[in-house]
Amino acid sequence: MRHKVLLVDDEPQVIEVMKQFLGAEGYEVFTAESAETALKVLNDGAIDVVISDELMSGISGTQLLGIVRRDYPETVRILLTGHADLETAINAINVGEIYRFFTKPCSFGELKVTLKQAIKQKELVVESRRLLLAFRQQSAMIKKLEKRHPGMTKVDKTSTGSIIIDDTQGDFDTFFEELKAEVKKAENEI
Repeated sequence: MRHKVLLVDDEPQVIEVMKQFLGAEGYEVFTAESAETALKVLNDGAIDVVISDELMSGISGTQLLGIVRRDYPETVRILLTGHADLETAINAINVGEIYRFFTKPCSFGELKVTLKQAIKQKELVVESRRLLLAFRQQSAMIKKLEKRHPGMTKVDKTSTGSIIIDDTQGDFDTFFEELKAEVKKAENEI
């Protein structure tokens, strides 16, 4: 799967150079010359990383990345600016919760490594959220089954670790059929 990067800069020559570099690195590259156009691109489909210039007419890069943080929180945000100062950096961190701050011209080697790390972090966050959702669904299913079959989550073991099953606790065939049905239902919800 090719990762999608959105470049936002009001300087066409910067966009062209960055587009060539990122395309050669295997990224699917989208471009916008304003924050307003960038928001339309984001609205049209999932973007993995937004790299935005700071000084543009209309909405600044920091303001854009703040909107991206709010509306597309899983999208990694990087600020690229030719006018770096401490106030801009602090504002970008506080408003846009940016992943990285680069000054123009930036090192393509550093950008390459940063993009790989940023996308890996994004993938880990997405997978963590998926696993948390699956855990919550499984916990709810276990609580539901425990309510219908009290004691089912209690496991007795022998001294060697073997599970002891008490045949007198009920109809296991019915229990296992219900368990299979709940697991199938939970899988369909994921």
